[in-house]
Amino acid sequence: MVDVVHDGKRYVLKGHRGEGSFGDLLKWQMEGKRARWPRRVENPGHAPPPQRVEGAALKATWVGHSTVLLQTAGLNILTDPFLSTRASPVPFAGPKRVRPAALNAETLPPIDLILLSHNHYDHMDLPALRRIARHHQAHVVTPHGNARWVRRASSAFTTDELGWGDHLDHKGLRIHVTPALHWSKRGFFDANTALWGAFVVEAPGGPIYFAADTGFGTGSTFAEVHERFGAPRLSLLPIGAYEPRWFMHPQHMNPEESVKAHKILESRASLAIHHGTIQLTDEAIDAPVAALRVALTQHSVDPARFLVPDAGETLTID
Repeated sequence: MVDVVHDGKRYVLKGHRGEGSFGDLLKWQMEGKRARWPRRVENPGHAPPPQRVEGAALKATWVGHSTVLLQTAGLNILTDPFLSTRASPVPFAGPKRVRPAALNAETLPPIDLILLSHNHYDHMDLPALRRIARHHQAHVVTPHGNARWVRRASSAFTTDELGWGDHLDHKGLRIHVTPALHWSKRGFFDANTALWGAFVVEAPGGPIYFAADTGFGTGSTFAEVHERFGAPRLSLLPIGAYEPRWFMHPQHMNPEESVKAHKILESRASLAIHHGTIQLTDEAIDAPVAALRVALTQHSVDPARFLVPDAGETLTID
């Protein structure tokens, strides 16, 4: 069982390293093994998602990176809305996305619920939240310590903070925050002062699992989700930002680990996220999807059960 404690100032994940040391960070940056990404990748054209999806039906649209539009039970849910050009505290420097967001605040259907997993800039995008607040009346659910950032983006949001194992009910859905092997930080001195996590949404057609950012560890976090909620109807699993492994493995899964997670969860369908949008680590832009195909074959998983949609493509989840 994975456990996190608060020592009065910071959250501490027992027995697990999240953020690497400054020395290790320098060592990685000096290795010079980063693949060259293209400057820009245009999105293919796809029909816009519907305004609503009623009942137990479920549709999922990959907007880019870890941002997914989930539509079920007449509600529209957005995960970790990262829509800006850069994942950075400033608009003129920092990691720049090469693939534009497939939808923006103006073109999204009405957003009812935002699942905000943690405060890293490629997941908590305050300019995007400000734009969303101008066009949508959304309720934000996030782990403890993150509501102050949401309020900084806009006072128009209603926000609930939850700890691991907590839940709330929202318009017929039950939203749970579950453990993730990761960390949090937005400035120089605030490491792990806010909690991070994953989500399970209990919906009419079955549970939806959003893993957000996480290492694989022993796989126990996924086993716990399966034990508590059963096999997810849909799991959103990260497959990118994983090289070099000696540095990244505590905080990001590689594609093979994502396939292992899919199998532990016994997910009826999984959808690949956290890839092909912004270069955060060393691997090439197309490496995660290629490695995922290999891992699916090696682990005898039907590729039709681990989906890799185009940006902007809306999938119907059976």
